[in-house]
Amino acid sequence: MKSISAVFSIFLAALLAACASMAGVQAPVKTSDGVLTNQAGMTLYTFDRDSGDKSACNGPCATNWPPLTAKAGDKPSGDYTVIARDDGSKQWAYKGKPLYTWVKDQKPGDKTGDGFLNNQWHVAKP
Repeated sequence: MKSISAVFSIFLAALLAACASMAGVQAPVKTSDGVLTNQAGMTLYTFDRDSGDKSACNGPCATNWPPLTAKAGDKPSGDYTVIARDDGSKQWAYKGKPLYTWVKDQKPGDKTGDGFLNNQWHVAKP
């Protein structure tokens, strides 16, 4: 009986440790007022020229539309994937569409990039 109790205690401790480590993992985005935002609450956008999990926004474009960067250890989850950019960095994508912020959005809730450049930039929605 003691060995079963000891095994159960070890299992329970391992389970609790695993749950505690998962508590530090954050989703790449949040949803606010029906749009996707980064963890700081800034609106995320998609670009019509992107295709097949490939970003078409590089160089000066990426200066104005910063990619939602994925860290080295980030893993895909559900509708969220991690894509490789031309410069070798990683970027989050939602349902195959790379995600970006817009430099002219100054505070959480701003959506000034929606419809920009002949309606090629769009607010990302869940």
